[in-house]
Amino acid sequence: MTSSPAARVSASRVSAPPLEPSSPPVSSPLRGVLFLIASTIVFSVADVITKQLATTLPPPEVAWMRYVTFALVIIPVVLLKGGPALLRSRNPKLQVLRGLGMVGSSLLFIASLPYLPVADATAIFFVSPILIMALSVLVLGETVGWRRWSAAAVGFLGVMIVVRPGTGAFQLAALLPMIAASSWAVGAVVTRKIVGDHAFTTLAYSALVGTVVLSALMPFNWETPNAMEIGLGLSMGVLFAIGHWFIVLAYRHGNASTIAPFSYVQLIWAGSLGYMVFGSVPDAWTITGAGIIALSGLYTAYRERVRAMERKFRPEG
Repeated sequence: MTSSPAARVSASRVSAPPLEPSSPPVSSPLRGVLFLIASTIVFSVADVITKQLATTLPPPEVAWMRYVTFALVIIPVVLLKGGPALLRSRNPKLQVLRGLGMVGSSLLFIASLPYLPVADATAIFFVSPILIMALSVLVLGETVGWRRWSAAAVGFLGVMIVVRPGTGAFQLAALLPMIAASSWAVGAVVTRKIVGDHAFTTLAYSALVGTVVLSALMPFNWETPNAMEIGLGLSMGVLFAIGHWFIVLAYRHGNASTIAPFSYVQLIWAGSLGYMVFGSVPDAWTITGAGIIALSGLYTAYRERVRAMERKFRPEG
């Protein structure tokens, strides 16, 4: 897939960082944009269901329901697509580390939902591209210019506007999506060090690692769900799997620097669905902060596109 490193990880909140397909992508940017927007809608609906479940069940159990259902959906698909060979990774340690980053992110984000509106938690989590960029410099040795650092600073300012530390509106729960974003960033950077594995292999490892880790927590966090909660849990997990698949399709059909900015429409769905289901209206601070975060991300994506074009037409030698 031809995309710059930073743009490749500017996907929506709960989507995995775009995974490399085993074949060259089809050139259909509009289709890629539509798949990415569809993923943001699916993930936002899943987040609303998650918030509902997290008000009656322990967050680790909610995360476990999500991952078990995800595994039950994705593992058969992997086996049908390529057989047991797709379950074998060339980078098993990195895959496990990535899986731990992803499950930690999900668990912390879910833990914040009983206390925060979906829109607030989602907006705060969008600090993850900034953290990914910083880790890319520290871990991968990438070079980031002053323009992208400036955009990152503006985006972090947007997060602070949403969180409002030092004011009466500040909640300690707001730190949870920030820590979740840090865990996500670690997983994203590790993803970019994984070479030679099929996208389905990475999805399978994500499902299996999350299921194993969360299953180990269940004896300490189990409350028997009722029929309604089981139904919601299954729906949440299926939506989670569908959203991941839409992300894979999106980045097969379009260049990352073109389609990644559309991930910010998730902020709109999160606010709209949060209002329709829970009656929570984002206040002016949240709307302002989310807008600044989105503009920062859009500018970063624009700079990535400029850099990609410069590399493409730069004479050799």
